[in-house]
Amino acid sequence: MSLTLATGGCATAPLERAGSLKSYDRLADANGLVTRAQIKASKADLLEAKTVRIEPTAFSPRADVAFDETERKLVTNAISREMCLRLSERFEIVGPRDDADLTIKATVTHATATSATASAASQAASIAKSVALPGVPVPVPRLPVGLGTLSVEAEARDFAGFQKAAMVWARGANSISTARMANDGDAYDLASEFGADFAKLVSTGESPFSGVSSLASLPSVSSVPAKLGGAPKYAACEQFGRFPGLKGFVGAGLGLPPGWTDKGADEAKSSSPPPSPEVASMEQQPTR
Repeated sequence: MSLTLATGGCATAPLERAGSLKSYDRLADANGLVTRAQIKASKADLLEAKTVRIEPTAFSPRADVAFDETERKLVTNAISREMCLRLSERFEIVGPRDDADLTIKATVTHATATSATASAASQAASIAKSVALPGVPVPVPRLPVGLGTLSVEAEARDFAGFQKAAMVWARGANSISTARMANDGDAYDLASEFGADFAKLVSTGESPFSGVSSLASLPSVSSVPAKLGGAPKYAACEQFGRFPGLKGFVGAGLGLPPGWTDKGADEAKSSSPPPSPEVASMEQQPTR
C-alpha cells in the first residue's frame, strides 16, 4: 500500500542541468522508485580513494526558487551535512584547506516550494484520524496538491580535477512523505535523500537505486549518534553543524518548519571558514 501511495501521489521534479559539473558526458539513466537520476562513476578510482573534502552546497544562480536566504541555507546545509555523515562511513573527511583524494561539490538546480496551507490540511486530517480511530494503524496520505520538489547535481573530482563520479538527481514529495508547514519543508527533507544517494554512489561506485537497499537508505549503526545530534565522526563535518536529533524527529512528526528545530546552518555559518573562490563566485552571481 505504501509503495502505491508513494508512486501515485508524487510531485514531478525536473531533471535539470546547471552547468556546474565538469562534464555531462556518458551520464546514464538510473532511476529509482520515486527518483529520476543520471549517474556516472569510475568505480576502481572511487574504491582506491581514502580521503574526501566536501565543498558547501550552493544554489545555481539560474535556479528559479521561491525561497528566502534562510530557507536556501537550510536546504543546502542539509545536503552537505548528510553527505558528510554518509561519506564518513567509508572515507576520512578532511577540512576545506586540506588535500584530499576526492573533492565533492553539489549544486541545487531547481526546487518547488511546499504549500504550507495544503500541509496544514494534511496534518489536520491525520490528527482527525487519530481521534476517530485511536490505535488503528491506518496511514493518512497527504493531499496530492502543493507538494515540493528538489533537483540537484553533484560530482566528485580527484586531486588533479578529473571527474570520478557525477549525478543529476530529481525527486518530488509524495503522499506518504512528511507534511511540513513551510515553503522549504519538502526540499529540506529531500535534501537528505539526495545526500544519501550521492554518498552511496561515491562510496561504492554503483547505482544507489539498485537492490533492496534503494527502498530504505539508512545510516550505519556507527552514524546513529551523529544523526541524533552528537558529534560527527570527523571534525571536518562540524563545518555543516549538527543534526537536530530527537527534536528534529519530533518536529517533523508535528509538521513544524525545519528552521524551528534545525540550527545546523547557523552553526555552520558561525564556525566554518570562507568557501573556496569557486563556490563564492557561484553564490554571488546574479539570478538570470
